[in-house]
Amino acid sequence: MAIAVLLATAAVGCGSDSDSDTRTGASASPSGSGSGGQGSASSRIEAVNKTMRETAFTGAGTTTAFEGARQEVWWDPEQGLRMKISGPSEAEGGDLYCKGGTSYTGARLFASMLAQRGQEITVPERLSDVYVSSETGQDCDAYFTISTSGQFAPDKDTTIDGKAALAIEVSAGAAADTYFVSAEGPGCLLRQESERDGRTSRSTYGGFGEAETISMPTPEQTMTMAQFRSEVGAG
Repeated sequence: MAIAVLLATAAVGCGSDSDSDTRTGASASPSGSGSGGQGSASSRIEAVNKTMRETAFTGAGTTTAFEGARQEVWWDPEQGLRMKISGPSEAEGGDLYCKGGTSYTGARLFASMLAQRGQEITVPERLSDVYVSSETGQDCDAYFTISTSGQFAPDKDTTIDGKAALAIEVSAGAAADTYFVSAEGPGCLLRQESERDGRTSRSTYGGFGEAETISMPTPEQTMTMAQFRSEVGAG
């Protein structure tokens, strides 16, 4: 029932009518300074994060995780998150799931992530279908939440699929992200462009409010990080 109610209220899409503004408490034309009269960047970001957190959606594009890799994302606030990485080689791919603050990373993908940090491990064939579980210490929407430190970048404002989009930039060290969010309330994340250590990526988001089926790995398919490391060490 909770899913049905959520999808019914989100089916109008992002920023497509005045009713959606009332539901989230956001205004299509808030007062104050900012890009296009949208108020402060932090308040806009909070409104977008709320919408994305409470609405099912999908995303697809490239990723900075691995050179030449692509990713797909499925999110449902009741069922959790699924992220599929397709690398240039079979070893650099796999699924990551998250629900209730626990992530489940496919063994081969987990090994590829460790390799990025200089830790080389070999995954035995018997563990190739295992998912490594770990407590994230935060909600699963952290995978797509925009930092409230972001600032408007009006020179990058654009139109995406017929929707006016505001650009918001977030940077920290060698990492830089530009988020394009719908200009009208309640607001959705429409596109993200990122740069990490010279790698660039672009992902687009859509399917807002459409039903998703996301099935978490079963207990028989999962191992804790300690168990996995022990098994890998055993050969």
